[in-house]
Amino acid sequence: MYKVGITGGIGTGKSTVCRIFSLLGIPVYDADTRAKWLTENHPGIRESLIAVFGPEVFQGSVLNRTYLSSVAFKDASATTVLNSIIHPVVGEDFQQWTLEQKNVPYVLKEAALLYEAGTARDMDAMIVVAAPREIRVKRVLSRDPHRTEKQIYDIMDRQWSDEKKQALADYVLYNDEQQLLIPQVLHVHEQFIKKALS
Repeated sequence: MYKVGITGGIGTGKSTVCRIFSLLGIPVYDADTRAKWLTENHPGIRESLIAVFGPEVFQGSVLNRTYLSSVAFKDASATTVLNSIIHPVVGEDFQQWTLEQKNVPYVLKEAALLYEAGTARDMDAMIVVAAPREIRVKRVLSRDPHRTEKQIYDIMDRQWSDEKKQALADYVLYNDEQQLLIPQVLHVHEQFIKKALS
């Protein structure tokens, strides 16, 4: 199976781009959504999070996202520990999901931290979705009312910059409210079909 990774910093619009690919019939593995589900349902992740960040991480069986964000993104070492707990499990889950996809030219794996986690190397091609920081902050504040502007900038500072990701990407899609997204997606979609069939 031809595997395409799609990434970009928080608020760049990865999910919007992935919805367009979905409408084209391409299966999309949303790693961040799956990570959230696995965090609440995978016993190994749950035990590790409680051991590292304390019992406050869960309120009963529900993940306390506000608390986890406040402790896991306050410094780079805490973020690294969080990622080391969750990313390997998500990687295994993606491999299983890929095996279940049939009769499609390629699949997409959407994740904010594909480069940071080192999983971009497992992809056949990489897309980076890019947008200016000010637009990204505005989007996240309207999408995630529980976050503060400072928290968003803290998350951005823990992620690789757009420029660093773009330098490694095979394709860059600009979601800057100046350029149309659909033609950009259609162009890369055609490229992936050709590569998957060759």
